[in-house]
Amino acid sequence: MLVSGVDESLVVTERAEELCLELARLKAQAVLTRLNPAADQRTLVIGCDSVLAFDGEILGKPADAADATRRWLRMRGRSGVLHSGHCLVDVAAGRRAEAVASTTVHFADISDDEIAAYVATGEPLAVAGAFTIDGLGGPFVERIEGDAGTVVGLSMPLLRRLLAELDLRITDLWTTVAPGGQTVEPLGNVRS
Repeated sequence: MLVSGVDESLVVTERAEELCLELARLKAQAVLTRLNPAADQRTLVIGCDSVLAFDGEILGKPADAADATRRWLRMRGRSGVLHSGHCLVDVAAGRRAEAVASTTVHFADISDDEIAAYVATGEPLAVAGAFTIDGLGGPFVERIEGDAGTVVGLSMPLLRRLLAELDLRITDLWTTVAPGGQTVEPLGNVRS
């Protein structure tokens, strides 16, 4: 995995879906410029970005601990929609497929002490919406409506559909073992 290093503040829009998709495009493009894929390998690059739409605002990563705390004070006991943009590029073919997956997140009505303890871990400072479901923030999410992978940052059902747009199958990404025990990588390099 390569980190894109994209300055997320460069993209400004009022629409959460548009923002996360444009950032996913920029991240994929930034990784593409750093790649030197082998000529005999098929290389895929996927750029992803997530934002939380909450009360008419777009919430990316919080600016600091105070911002994360303010967000949680507003979000607790309420719901928002997490949007995750995906941009998949088939390097050799020069083709791309892109889309946004959205999932409604219902937050628990957590206490001030729980908010303070969670923010003190630093985890909410590094993620869109100031929460995770696959880390320490998981207990503070009551339920979701949609694909959990969208909230984590990579929707596998959406990835499958994007691959199909590029005439690939999700099974093409699976590592297989050939007779004799040799590992075979069907697509070669897969990078995000």
